[in-house]
Formats: sequence, structure tokens, C-alpha cells
Amino acid sequence: MQRVDVVIPCYNYAHFLEECVESVLTQAGVDVRVLILDDCSPDNTPEVGMALASRDSRVIYRRHAVNKGHIATYNEGIEWAGGDLFLLLSADDYLLAGALGRASELMRDHPDVGFTFGNALIAEPSGAITKRVDPLGSKGVPPTRVFSGSEFIRLSGANNLVPTPTAVVRTTLQKQVGGYNKDLPHAGDMEMWLRLASHAGVGYINEDQAVYRRHASNMSLQYYGQTILPDLRQRQQAFDILFRQGADSLRQDEQLRRFLARALGTQALRLAGMAFNNFDVATAAAIQRFALEVCPEVRNSVPWLKLVCKQAIGPKYWCALNSIGRRVAG
Repeated sequence: MQRVDVVIPCYNYAHFLEECVESVLTQAGVDVRVLILDDCSPDNTPEVGMALASRDSRVIYRRHAVNKGHIATYNEGIEWAGGDLFLLLSADDYLLAGALGRASELMRDHPDVGFTFGNALIAEPSGAITKRVDPLGSKGVPPTRVFSGSEFIRLSGANNLVPTPTAVVRTTLQKQVGGYNKDLPHAGDMEMWLRLASHAGVGYINEDQAVYRRHASNMSLQYYGQTILPDLRQRQQAFDILFRQGADSLRQDEQLRRFLARALGTQALRLAGMAFNNFDVATAAAIQRFALEVCPEVRNSVPWLKLVCKQAIGPKYWCALNSIGRRVAG
């Protein structure tokens, strides 16, 4: 059996920690080892973590004397890992049965694959499953699929395609490319998948692999609630890093560089349109300027023309026309 080292960063998630750890320890077909990294949690994480470690020799509990933040914690976990495969699993998420076995089998059968990912379920604070994150869609997708690195990067475009708790990485490759970028606290996952894909193939498993828990304290939800523009800028930085530090063959791919720039510009225009619909005219204009900065060609696109028409009409009259159109269509 392949060994999978699972790092569980935990900050103030003591009430979720046991379920998360047990979901790893009960995985079949793999040899697992768990490191709980407590980032100086103010709750009872020490009691829960030490109890879990005392019950099972496969579990190690380690506590920071001061809060280091999630990027430093992730990178500490990468340094610790030494098994065949590696997974970062937030303490508020958990794996579904068979997830690691499926990932291990695919990567054993395809030595060129650097990491795998799959579908994820979304759970509300009550624990009720309310949604599925299905990155490739469910219709006509085989049980597994292997992409070349460039295919995966094009498929991702300007978005983070990978549900993080489903991402199982080949440890040797993770060590080779290094840890997470401290300058990208909110686009770090996306940048990591691009970096890994620039060196190896990517496997997809068309199964529900993990559960992502949505609740009020999710850092990502707090971030997106503030503004989307910083996130867009970090995605741009992720692309810049990819073409500076990725594999040599990728750095010279100008066609891919232009493709990603246009994808990001188009995505920005879509978000600018949403901001405008919410009467946030200033944010819409700022995002529009960003889109033009990233890819001047978007000035000739349909999303650009649509946004310009909205701006000419004004948010009040656009909202009224849109409402009439929906009623007529209904």
C-alpha cells in the first residue's frame, strides 16, 4: 500500500477536528499518517488533538506557540511529509470513504500524474449536504480522466478548478516545486495547482471525494464578502508566477499566456457586470479597468459591450429594463 501523509491545519476548529481525523484514519487501501498542526488555537483544540494522538499511533499533534497563519502552517506540513502521497485537509472538512484509495490507485497506474482531484460536497453548519462541486460536470465524464499539464491549465482558465480537500499530491513533486506562496494568501491554492501542472499530468476522479464545510468563519467567505478585485489581482499574480517559475516548455508558450489573460479579463468583466447590477458602480468601473489592463482585447468582446451599454443606460434604468425582460420571458 502507498502511504499518504495528511496534514490537518487547525485554528479554532476543535469541534470539527475529531470527525476530520477519523475520516482519514478509516480510509481503506492506503497506509495513512496524520499530523495535526494547531496554529495556537484559543479553543480546546489542544485537548482534542492530544486525545486523538493518544488513541492512535498514526496521529501526531503539534501546537504552535504563536499564531503563524495558514501559509506558514501549510508549508510546515509540506516539510514534514515523507510518504508517497500528500494531502492538506482543513480541520473543518472531511474525507469520504474510499477517497484516498481511489487517488492512490489512479496515481499508481499513471506515474506521470502529479496530483489528483475529484468532486466535493458542500455541507451547511448543521451538517446537511446542500450542494455538489462538480468541476467537470457530470454528463459524459468517465470515472477517471488524465490530463496533460497544459490541458489542465487551459481547462482551469481564470478559475480554481480544484476542490482543495480532494487534492492528493505526489510527495516528491510537492517537495520539488516547494511550498505555498506567502504573497498569495487567497489565490495560493490556484497558484499551487498551476505550478504542479506545469511539471506533471493531472488526474481527475469522477467521485465525491470530500466534504467542504461552509460556515460563517470560513476565511474565503469573509474575503469575498469584502471585494473581488484583490482576488482578481492575485489570480493575475498566479499567472505571472507560472510563466516565471513553471517548467521551461510552459514559459515559452505565448499562446497559453494570451489564453489565460483573455480568460481572466473576461471573468473580470462578468464580475464587473454583477457589481453594476448591485448598484456598486465604482467597483464595477474598477474591475472593468483591471480587465482592460490584463487583456486590452476584451474591449472587443460581448461582455465589454454589454457592460458599456449598462453604464450608458445607468443602474436604475438597467435594473428596470432587466426586471421587465424577466417578466416578459416568464
